[in-house]
Amino acid sequence: MNRRRRIYEGKAKILYEGPEPGTLVQHFKDDATAFNKKKHQVVDGKGVLNNRISEYIFNHLNDMGIPTHFIRRLNMREQLIREVEIIPLEVVVRNVAAGSLSERLGIEEGTPLPRSIIEFYYKNDELGDPMVSEEHITAFGWANPQEMDDIMSLAIRVNDFLSGLFLGVGIRLVDFKMECGRLYENDMVRIVVADEISPDSCRLWDMTSNEKLDKDRFRRDLGGLLEAYQEVARRLGILNANERVTGTGPVLVQ
Repeated sequence: MNRRRRIYEGKAKILYEGPEPGTLVQHFKDDATAFNKKKHQVVDGKGVLNNRISEYIFNHLNDMGIPTHFIRRLNMREQLIREVEIIPLEVVVRNVAAGSLSERLGIEEGTPLPRSIIEFYYKNDELGDPMVSEEHITAFGWANPQEMDDIMSLAIRVNDFLSGLFLGVGIRLVDFKMECGRLYENDMVRIVVADEISPDSCRLWDMTSNEKLDKDRFRRDLGGLLEAYQEVARRLGILNANERVTGTGPVLVQ
């Protein structure tokens, strides 16, 4: 087997050169990180679950005509994706007050928001991913006004889809983080949804109990991170009721 060229390694994923021009292989790691990697732990099997859940969501987005970088899943840990130029923004869509919004504005966590709110954060770990405005984004050239319109339109459409998807399986979509990239196709440039959408990047609460089924279980030392991600996968029909991801390795077992 030829040694693959590593293009980039982040906190939760590695990007390798793809088999064809314009493609990459996205590998999901088992690392759980929080607070810009000040908190770190390896959770065996987490990468498998995020890969499967993100595949499920991106396939649905593609089917709905929402453009993404996703092509197909290759194996338990890897996806084939289109190579895009990542826009250095985290796009956060909030439906319910939680996390930093509650802290910044003194709103009790769990309070429904009057409407969905879109926030932007500059992707820079050294600066702690500071919150920025559309004025900052266009002034510093991270994205132009037309691209911002496209990003906001994508964020609204993805939020509508995810809210309905999770509501249908008894889960409240509190908020989620989305990243976008520029996909170059001949002389055309399209803004597409990139990175991943998984319990790592969403706040997901059980509709009845408000039990957290996302990375807050790790951030807040609640335990049961892998079990929570498995529960999300089961409800979405990705795992059968009698399937699980083993705690000792990324293998789905019957």
